[in-house]
Amino acid sequence: MKFYRRWQPVSAMTFDLDDTLYDNRVVIIRAEQMLLDWLEACCPAMANFDWPQWQVMRSEVIAADASLVGFVTEIRRAQLTLAALRCGLSEADAKSLADDGVAFFLHERSNFIVPEDVMQSMGELADRYPLVAITNGNVDCDKLGLTPLFKQVLQAGPDGAAKPDGALFTKAQSILNIPADTILHVGDHLKADVRGAKLAGFKACWFNDTKTPLTLQRRASLLPDVEISDLSELLLLG
Repeated sequence: MKFYRRWQPVSAMTFDLDDTLYDNRVVIIRAEQMLLDWLEACCPAMANFDWPQWQVMRSEVIAADASLVGFVTEIRRAQLTLAALRCGLSEADAKSLADDGVAFFLHERSNFIVPEDVMQSMGELADRYPLVAITNGNVDCDKLGLTPLFKQVLQAGPDGAAKPDGALFTKAQSILNIPADTILHVGDHLKADVRGAKLAGFKACWFNDTKTPLTLQRRASLLPDVEISDLSELLLLG
């Protein structure tokens, strides 16, 4: 554990989910490959799209509708609809395929087990502090068994603009009903989590499981209050 600012005890914590409580990268890689296989089985012409083309279509739908920014599920739905249309499907069939594809992906992206040591640490923290989850993602906390740990799970899109915007932090503070500077936000992303939390008046904990020096991180613009490499370290805070 490394402190960057003078520490004062906190009364509550908020948590990022993806890449903080579990390795989301491997989960998404697996889920996206399974989605591609599923799409090709449903519509063989989908096999004609390579990865760069999928990324271009993602950029296209965001450029066409700026309101999608931060709504990761709806971005994927629009991307799949566009791909289906380019495969020659009717609008109705393209929408139907996209809806089914999103449902398939959401199931697979939550089809994993949170590490036992993480669940242990989070359970102990939940016994000490009120906790709120703040995520830019779309994982199913019910399916993962995370929901009972939190007073509420806030998701970018349905609950407000994506971090580092202050909307989700403000909502979390309202739920916790305590001063912002008595809340510690824990997350892996130096911009979305650390910068977002500090601008909202929260204390910030950078979860750095790779132990990469902060000085080598290009995303660092505001210092966290504390840095950890294992969630169990939070149990040592006064």
